[in-house]
Amino acid sequence: MRSGMSRGGGGRSGGRVTDGTDRTEGGEPPHRLAELGPELPAVQLAPRLAQFAAVARLEHVTQAAALLGMPQPTLSRAVARLEEELGVDLLARQGRTVRLTRAGRLLLASVERALAEVERGAEAARAEADPAAGRVAFGFLHTMGTDAVPALLRGFRAAHPQVRFQLVQDYVGAMLERLRAGELDLCLVAPLPDDPALVTRPLDEQRLHLVVPADHRLAGRRRIRLAEVAEEPFVGLERGYGLRAITDGFCAEAGFVPRIAFEGEEAETLRGLVAAGLGVALLPPALVPRPGVVELEVTAPRTRRAIGLAWAAGRPLTPPVAAFRDFVLSRRGRLLQHD
Repeated sequence: MRSGMSRGGGGRSGGRVTDGTDRTEGGEPPHRLAELGPELPAVQLAPRLAQFAAVARLEHVTQAAALLGMPQPTLSRAVARLEEELGVDLLARQGRTVRLTRAGRLLLASVERALAEVERGAEAARAEADPAAGRVAFGFLHTMGTDAVPALLRGFRAAHPQVRFQLVQDYVGAMLERLRAGELDLCLVAPLPDDPALVTRPLDEQRLHLVVPADHRLAGRRRIRLAEVAEEPFVGLERGYGLRAITDGFCAEAGFVPRIAFEGEEAETLRGLVAAGLGVALLPPALVPRPGVVELEVTAPRTRRAIGLAWAAGRPLTPPVAAFRDFVLSRRGRLLQHD
């Protein structure tokens, strides 16, 4: 939070919550990436590494060929080609059996680790798309996290109890960047973005009230025109938050630019600032009455914000993501039952 100052440099960190069964990404130490190209080792050798590992494990070419479901001469040629490309003998032939050379043992240790990682990655990819227990990366506004999102998750998990969620709360610009990058599957946003790279569907409208201190000159009113507080100091969310852009837009409709006295990152913090007499604010209705403030209905302009669901256009959705998207869309008009 900052008082009467423009936002400086540095990033804003969004909240991240998991349901206990999810595994965070990026927790493993960084590793060196193999160089790729038609003449480079990783590309040339990769197709034959599993074949070499089978021969090395069984120490028998015929048995390894049966295990892999391929002709024995084809497997023998593949391993010989691998040795030729590396320029070393990997196997010492002894009749129908083979033994690893020192170079073969060195290669096998790395090959086994690489194959295990490939298998782990394949299993993770399959698990991600598992209709019953896959994962959904879901982003939403801070103001939706108290009531609307928990209600959505409770309703969906009643029919899909094993689906895992990565939940991300952030300001709308950051969430949409992560949505475009593929880090998020779905986002609950306001305002709805106008971006051909995204698909958006409106879900509901939410009233925004003018929140004033309990001892404010207008606190005895029930309704107000926004222009009546044109000279008042405002408290608002920082630039980049969707609600801040919406508030600025409504004030512009009313014919003035709000004089921002304090900026914050959460609606309830702003309510506390209003209660302290530091300004007025346009905010969604409080779920629980907050002492020290009064919420007034704004009659002009019509201070409502559209809330919708967004996902990346043209990107296939996994079965659990598609199921959750369809469930959320089925709640159209009922997303904000407390409102």
